[in-house]
Amino acid sequence: MSRDWGGGRQAEGEDLKLRDSQGRDSLPRTPQKYDPTFKGPIYHRGCTDIICCVFLLLAIVGYVAVGIIAWTHGDPRKVIYPTDSRGEFCGQKGTKNANKPFLFYFNIVKCASPLVLLEFQCPTPQICVEKCPDRYLTYLNAQKSQDFEYYKQFCVPGFQNNKGVAEVLRDGDCPAVLIPSKPLARRCFPAIHAHKGVLMVGNETTYEDGHGFRKNITELVEGAKKANGVLEARQLAMRIFEDYTVSWYWIVIGLVIAMLMSLLFIVLLRFLAGIMVWVMIIMVILVLGYGIFHCYMEYMRLRGEAGSDISLVDLGFQTDLRVYLHLRQTWMAFMIILSILEVIIILLLIFLRKRILIAIALIKEASRAVGYVMCSLLYPLVTFLLLCLCIAYWASTAVFLSTSNEAVYKIFDDGTCQFAGKTCNPETFASSNESRLCPGAHCQFAFYGGESGYHRALLGLQIFNAFMFFWLANFVLALGQVTLAGAFASYYWALHKPDDLPAFPLFSAFGRALRYHTGSLAFGALILAIVQIIRVMLEYLDQRLKAAENKFAKFLMTCLKCCFWCLEKFIRFLNRNAYIMIAIYGTNFCTSARNAFFLLMRNIIRVAVLDKVTDFLFLLGKLLIVGSVGILAFFFFTHRIRIVQDTAPPLNYYWVPILTVIIGSYLIAHGFFSVYGMCVDTLFLCFLEDLERNDGSAERPYFMSPNLKRLLNKTNKKLAES
Repeated sequence: MSRDWGGGRQAEGEDLKLRDSQGRDSLPRTPQKYDPTFKGPIYHRGCTDIICCVFLLLAIVGYVAVGIIAWTHGDPRKVIYPTDSRGEFCGQKGTKNANKPFLFYFNIVKCASPLVLLEFQCPTPQICVEKCPDRYLTYLNAQKSQDFEYYKQFCVPGFQNNKGVAEVLRDGDCPAVLIPSKPLARRCFPAIHAHKGVLMVGNETTYEDGHGFRKNITELVEGAKKANGVLEARQLAMRIFEDYTVSWYWIVIGLVIAMLMSLLFIVLLRFLAGIMVWVMIIMVILVLGYGIFHCYMEYMRLRGEAGSDISLVDLGFQTDLRVYLHLRQTWMAFMIILSILEVIIILLLIFLRKRILIAIALIKEASRAVGYVMCSLLYPLVTFLLLCLCIAYWASTAVFLSTSNEAVYKIFDDGTCQFAGKTCNPETFASSNESRLCPGAHCQFAFYGGESGYHRALLGLQIFNAFMFFWLANFVLALGQVTLAGAFASYYWALHKPDDLPAFPLFSAFGRALRYHTGSLAFGALILAIVQIIRVMLEYLDQRLKAAENKFAKFLMTCLKCCFWCLEKFIRFLNRNAYIMIAIYGTNFCTSARNAFFLLMRNIIRVAVLDKVTDFLFLLGKLLIVGSVGILAFFFFTHRIRIVQDTAPPLNYYWVPILTVIIGSYLIAHGFFSVYGMCVDTLFLCFLEDLERNDGSAERPYFMSPNLKRLLNKTNKKLAES
């Protein structure tokens, strides 16, 4: 069956279009008509989606304004340096605590209080100290010994020994006891370690000061069990850093090898793509055939054995799944399932063999295109740098926004003070009415916050910061896709390849994208950013609802998360193909997305076949590259092989450089294959457009490669006659 579409004939093997009961096309969009002036990406084009371009520029200006406001009010020292009870930073240069980098808690046991979860601050006095205590001392014992000068450095600044013991401990001037501690995240935590299976603090297992302190130490030990593991993590980090300092040279060599292997794999796809695909298909058929044979042999082996004829229904559910392997019915079910899969694959292979050949030919053609536009393999570096810029601006703005609150002081009391939790002024608290009514209360730093309009708007500013990050990151990715699509489309629509290829196709495509289609890229990125920020909000709500027992709410949240995940995947697919049409025709986003969608729907089977074939090749390539480089790194860093006269450096953990090489190799391979995947998708859409626009006549010749024309039995008449 053939039909004239825009003056051209439908290509052989084209997917049949759906038709309604009156014989009309059910797809509302018809193929592109022949345009004698079309010779590839249109150079004389106009600006598209200008309104979205204006919105993007205004949003960027607003984003810069938010950053300036955050940088004006924010103070990253609140994240870097701990804060004492007076709201002063520990270890900050230029302050009186410059030589006191560590925060010391008078009674760290109180940090286990539920109040910490509400106020984000331990209800105990905290001071900045030069070093953490390294010995066990009580205030009562130290006052009567020569250790009192050492003990005084852990009392509040300006402490004078002119009070009685009870008054000092009541007013919180000094801690009741010092415990051997180690710094962790600039904070002094008890030095917990194991000795002969006993968890110990310092060099003692328990302590007694005559006032029931033994119980507090027990609670302290139990509450700080995890501290020892975290302290060991610091030593682990130092050893890992040492491994990097002595092995970075070999890690770079491994990554260079991964880059060369990725490039070689792309080049070899021109010659080996067909072999790899057909070998894969044959291997799948053989594996399924062996599975059927094995199931049949097990089914026959169990014949006559006692209990093997029991049905699965009678046996019911068993926790030990191996029991089912002793039933003949299990192997019969396996054999039927595998046989159905085998038949389906063979039928698909028979009816889709031509489309598989077309997919292989497009993959080979993509390898040639990348070879003629080699600079395209370096473009992922541009995308990477721009994404790093977006991430850095977002992260810095988020930190400054989160630290732009003011210091809030509250009243803390161990008893039943009616003013506990109220805000206070530390400078006037000693003479205030609250201090007289609650003698044991303290006015100390609680958290950073505020009640002004700016502080109330911080949550909205953080949401805007995240939204702008998604928008700009998606814009950067869209710019890369349009640039690569324009370069590879120039290759396809060159009638005489590579003579008709422009001198600098990648730079020309990049310039066209920025000059004419910034608005269209912003439009597509905006749609995707809206869906992504909604997904972030759903994740936040899901975390808040985890403690709830409302099963309907959890079910609804799961459905919403699933729906928006699918929506994001679909929008990514649609945007990718819309950007290809923008790069070729210079139309606006909506028109390009509509044309790309219906073009793909008219060739849905070809789309599915090409997608699965390329996915398999990319997976095979990544496994080959990462596996080869990883195995080479393993044998080298474990001293099993030598390269020339050099050998691997001595390491604390040989898995550190090996994992680094493996992860880096995967990222490098992914970067190369992302360019190659964009090339395949671009050539595929150009191929479909070529089939619908042209018929091989002298006036309307096909632009596809000779291999594709041979598969479709197509020729350009002018060339054939000559």
